[in-house]
Amino acid sequence: MKNFASTTVLFAAVALTGLAGCASTQKQESTGQYVDDSAITTKVKAAIFNEPTLKSAEINVETFKGRVQLSGFVTSRASIDRAVSVTQGVSGVTSVANDMRVK
Repeated sequence: MKNFASTTVLFAAVALTGLAGCASTQKQESTGQYVDDSAITTKVKAAIFNEPTLKSAEINVETFKGRVQLSGFVTSRASIDRAVSVTQGVSGVTSVANDMRVK
């Protein structure tokens, strides 16, 4: 019986440590948020790829906690505006940071 109690306490301690390790902080996201952000990044890349006026190879997409950062070099200000507009239309995007430059 004493062995069972020790094992239960040990298991509970390991479980709590594991859950605390998965929690998000201001500068680190949880496992679930990472998966969600990966899905958002994929959706944004697909939306940009499907936009005929944009060259998807020129635009880099990164997502952190729903905030999408676009970077890279494009041919015109209209391309920047269109990329931001397309990104804002993707579900799950909370905000867009535009770091693109006209070459």
